[in-house]
Amino acid sequence: MKPILEIESLKKYYGKSKNQTKALDGITFQVMPGEFLGIMGSSGSGKSTLLNCIAAVIQPSSGTISMDGRQIQALKGAALADYRGKEIGYLFQNFELLDNLTGRENILLPLSLHGVPEQESKKRLEQLASYLEVKDVLGKFPAQMSGGQKQRIAAARALILNPGIILADEPTGALDSKNAKSLMEKLLGLNQNANATILMVTHDSNAASYCRRILFIQDGAIFHELRRNVPEESQQEFYARILKVMAQLGGGSANVL
Repeated sequence: MKPILEIESLKKYYGKSKNQTKALDGITFQVMPGEFLGIMGSSGSGKSTLLNCIAAVIQPSSGTISMDGRQIQALKGAALADYRGKEIGYLFQNFELLDNLTGRENILLPLSLHGVPEQESKKRLEQLASYLEVKDVLGKFPAQMSGGQKQRIAAARALILNPGIILADEPTGALDSKNAKSLMEKLLGLNQNANATILMVTHDSNAASYCRRILFIQDGAIFHELRRNVPEESQQEFYARILKVMAQLGGGSANVL
């Protein structure tokens, strides 16, 4: 099996000479199809910079990012728009929903932008709304929704085009413990039952315990890698191992489990 995503010697530097900040300092790793990979580290470690480079929001200083064997730095114009719109699904911490659109309209927006037929759009919406339990808020505007409802609407929007990989940037960061647990269970279900590939950046050890593998980043470089011993290792046991590594990095967690 070939990797869906390959990161090779990725660097992102800001500034010059003595005042230079090395946000990413030579990171290399692969993501396999159907993997649930977590990226952890303290604030300022380079987690979000890495995700934004993969999403082609930020241009790296050097190194390569390849999706299905194609280097994304070489993409321009329509090809780049297709990559951002169809090949990746981005789930933000603060939802990033359009306030003047209903939940239904927010979810369907990517489909209308990419010319998906109406019948197919309705089918996909029905499936995702049912799985993510947001049917009752499809007609509401974001201001009328709870944080958990907003994030599940945002998740539906990220998934509606069946992307090759889901990029989740602190998806539980704005949620309370109950909604955070609910969202993580939904993402895990997509990974296990639909073979969805998920790359999640988080500082939350509980959220990370849903992953199969975790890369810990410190000062823009990979500090440690942790794999879940499936099926022998329970989520609680994996969580305990995550905490030990985070203690070395100086990070903690919120109580989500």
